[in-house]
Amino acid sequence: MNKPKEKSKPAPVVENRKARYEYYIEERYEAGLQLQGWEVKSMRAGRANIAEAYVYMRSGDAYLFGAHISPLPTTSTHVIPDPIRTRKLLLNRRELDHLVGASEREGYTLIPLELYWVRGKAKLSVGLGKGKKQHDKRSTEKDRDWQRDKSRIMRGR
Repeated sequence: MNKPKEKSKPAPVVENRKARYEYYIEERYEAGLQLQGWEVKSMRAGRANIAEAYVYMRSGDAYLFGAHISPLPTTSTHVIPDPIRTRKLLLNRRELDHLVGASEREGYTLIPLELYWVRGKAKLSVGLGKGKKQHDKRSTEKDRDWQRDKSRIMRGR
């Protein structure tokens, strides 16, 4: 009997760790990226950064702004690379409509969470979240410290 293959989560090229600390992530979406050739090569080499990036909606489309993809030194001479250019996100119309409604009416923010490859295509995990207050961040840090201390105590036995 053949067992069905379990879906394994792809290893991220880059991850935005600060996003989980700053926001409550309520929903996640997988979006494709509209990239140029040199950007694909740079991403394969791991030269991407989404720590300062954010997603915004304009005229019914989603765009990734502020993501930094460093060009490789072997980039072609006839292409002038722009490392922080705005890149279009590829989502279904229904997902775009939902995101527009949530971000404009309900006060949610669109946060890029991680960048990874799926069957040779670059994908961006976008989170729909609300910002945390300062006391929420402190409680998150306190819980994380307690989990770390608890695992140390359990190993010591």
